[in-house]
Amino acid sequence: MVTDPSDLLRQHGIQVTAQRLAVLRAVAGHPHITADAVAEAVRAEIGAISLQSVYDALGVLVAERLLRRIQPAGSPARFEDRVDDNHHHLICRACGRMVDVDCAAGSAPCLTAVDDRGYEIDEAEVVYWGRCPDCVGQSRAPSNSDPAPPRRRRGQGNAHRGPDDRIKSS
Repeated sequence: MVTDPSDLLRQHGIQVTAQRLAVLRAVAGHPHITADAVAEAVRAEIGAISLQSVYDALGVLVAERLLRRIQPAGSPARFEDRVDDNHHHLICRACGRMVDVDCAAGSAPCLTAVDDRGYEIDEAEVVYWGRCPDCVGQSRAPSNSDPAPPRRRRGQGNAHRGPDDRIKSS
């Protein structure tokens, strides 16, 4: 198992540069990070770098499977360095928090499609959407300044449910 980022790049035939190393460190330190946030982290570490250079480095690292690109609906692409398994993600609709979740059963049960139509499947992308525990807790604990939510009578259903919040980039 290679742990030195320079050695990892060399083993994949990628030229070792300060920018690529800084991008790897930014993603390793902040799983599910956006490209803009990677650029900020890299600038804080090594100084000036263009957003295009960050995208180029991310592209090379994703192409060589050193990083994984995740593109949730309605959200900017995110990047992570957990690439050695077929895991999935939980995303909070309210705050945008994204966390890893292992496959439901076995090592990779979702890689066996009912009808693969001749494809050689090597990855499945599953995203679970909902609200994280913090956001659920906030909605259940009204503050003193907030009016109490209206009570529902039997048969009213979800008439007082709030709007579906958009994912915010983190």
